[in-house]
Amino acid sequence: MNDAVSQLQRFLFSHHLYSGVRRAAGILLPITILGGIFGWYGAGLIATFGALCVAFIDQPGPHEHRVREMLGGTLLSTLTVAITGLASSHPLLIWFVVIGQCFAYSMLSVFGKKGGQIGFACLLLMTVTMHEAMPTNEVWLHTLTSFAGGLFYTLFSYSLSRVMHVREKEQALSVALFATADYIGRRADMYDCSRDLEDSYRKLVACQSSMTDKHQGARDMVLRGLAKAGLITDSKRIMLWNLFIEMIDILETLVATRTDYALLRQKLGNSDAILFMRDALRKMSVDLDYIALSVSKETTASHRSSVKAELRALEYEIEQMTRNGFAQSDPNTYNLCVEILRRLRHSAEIIERMIEATQRKPNAKPLESVMLDQSLSQFLSREHFRLRMITSNLRLDSPICRYALRVALAAGVAMTVWTLIPQLAQQGYWILLTVLIIMKPGFALTRQRNGWRLVGTLIGCTVALGIMFANLSNSWLLAIMVLSTIIGGSMLQINYMVASIFNTNAVLLAFHFVDPSAATVIGDRALDTFIGSVISFACSYFLPWWESQFMPSLTRAAISANREYLRAGLKYVTVFQQSGQNSLDEQVKQADLAWRLSRKNAYVALSNLADAFYRMMLEPHSRQWHAVEFNNLMIQNHTLASQIATVIHTLATSREAPQPMTDHLLALVPFLEAHRSGYLPPLPAMVSDGSQPTLSYPMTQLHNTVAAIDQEMSIIHQHLTPASL
Repeated sequence: MNDAVSQLQRFLFSHHLYSGVRRAAGILLPITILGGIFGWYGAGLIATFGALCVAFIDQPGPHEHRVREMLGGTLLSTLTVAITGLASSHPLLIWFVVIGQCFAYSMLSVFGKKGGQIGFACLLLMTVTMHEAMPTNEVWLHTLTSFAGGLFYTLFSYSLSRVMHVREKEQALSVALFATADYIGRRADMYDCSRDLEDSYRKLVACQSSMTDKHQGARDMVLRGLAKAGLITDSKRIMLWNLFIEMIDILETLVATRTDYALLRQKLGNSDAILFMRDALRKMSVDLDYIALSVSKETTASHRSSVKAELRALEYEIEQMTRNGFAQSDPNTYNLCVEILRRLRHSAEIIERMIEATQRKPNAKPLESVMLDQSLSQFLSREHFRLRMITSNLRLDSPICRYALRVALAAGVAMTVWTLIPQLAQQGYWILLTVLIIMKPGFALTRQRNGWRLVGTLIGCTVALGIMFANLSNSWLLAIMVLSTIIGGSMLQINYMVASIFNTNAVLLAFHFVDPSAATVIGDRALDTFIGSVISFACSYFLPWWESQFMPSLTRAAISANREYLRAGLKYVTVFQQSGQNSLDEQVKQADLAWRLSRKNAYVALSNLADAFYRMMLEPHSRQWHAVEFNNLMIQNHTLASQIATVIHTLATSREAPQPMTDHLLALVPFLEAHRSGYLPPLPAMVSDGSQPTLSYPMTQLHNTVAAIDQEMSIIHQHLTPASL
């Protein structure tokens, strides 16, 4: 029950609900003003569709990026309306226009998620525009009205965001904090001996992948503009900056360190020590959850649970190990327990500081863990919209080109169906809309979206039918329609099936207001959605691009990112040691910045690999190529990133980094550059002679992980085609 309440609170104070309200207001205002005040319901509906197109593009993110995307979408959608409107009265020409635009706008997916959103928004407006044939003299007025609706929404959304810019930063940070709390909870599950370790590890990697994406969203919002003088006097911005830095510190402490859970389970089993580790992490997860909630609610956080008892109990257990001779009989496990206690203490201290930061004290100062200058821009997302990216993908071995051809084929099939069946002609545009909503670049995503869309639409039709038979007044129906619009828009990024339910309900209620006598509209929508789903599923087998075809390149990218992570770490160790461990030295700051940046890039590469692997596992079993090897590589790369962080941190904080250790790490770098045949160089003698107890175990583990990655890649390399190499 508490978890359900927490999820509800997360949603009520999240940027999802805020964005849903903003989009709903921007969409409904044109028809409210033009229709309700002036009686121009036709023009109001056209302007509303223009605003709706831009609303799909308006997703949480930096203001500068959003306004460029919305203005670009407004201009492109206006061109779409003009072309589609001029062709709508020509039966043959409209076929070429629709299929051509489906291909062209689907190709915008080469620009990533934002490009796909812009392309879909334009296709949505194309579908609505082709609903009825228009005379040429009406096309230009229709186009101008649609442009005005899109421009109105852009100005409305941007103006509101400028007023609420700090609030949007708070919401972005709270989302990242919630994700971090979820990750710590998953981390706690690794200490639970009643759970399967491999299954827990897969869930941990998936959770880290989600957290990485949300952390990047927080970076883009919180870090942008921090170098400006306004930060020094803005207590809210100082709080956001400090909370972000502390959140990353937890990432470094818990995520970027390697824990051998198999060893702990084998040696400690269900002992009190491992239970205290688990419970401490779970309590920290709860505290971080409430810190995130307090940020989203703009309140002061307070302790929900204390880990002092668990830390003292764990300290006592470690003292007992020392008395019982466990430190001598099994030094690796003992040292690991000591390291876990140290990390838990440090994490508890971080959470204490985060709770204090939510008090927004006027005398608070920004932490300077990273330089507050233009170097922060290296951590932000960048947009690249170049025509060359499209032209270079106009080939059959490009997954985006194949996707665009599939969408064009599905659109052609949809148009053929309603042409051959006259009874479907009036609502044929809804079949096409269903196809465009469902079709995605990957087979697994298309199949998943297909099921969600179909079930959501059927439930939405049932709900709308029940509402209409309830004989409610128009005021109540209008309120339900507005509420459905808000919830449908808010849930798009959280739960697509729920979003489909509310969006379907909102659209059907809107049709009821336009034509209350149209009693068959609900059945028509359900039938159209079913036909569109069948078409989408059938066309998903045309020129498919299976996720397994991405896996070799994504795996190499993850290995390459870990290689650069190791290189940057070794450079940081060298510079740090040469400076006499002076963290204020300019060269040390630059090396530290490069180390942090390479770590972020490694997590992004690991996230991309994990996402692709889990999508591959949703595809037909016959297409899950080398699933065992790629699963091992995903876990080994995740493990390697943690081991690199542990070893580099230990080397950097040592009085003097042992040269044989750093030389061995440099010798491992070539084995992370490409497939290498042969054996890795042997570990230095000081690893086994006990002269470096804090480094021996993590160095051995890192060495073995590199060997395991090399072995798995050797197996995959034997089966790759020349084109995949």
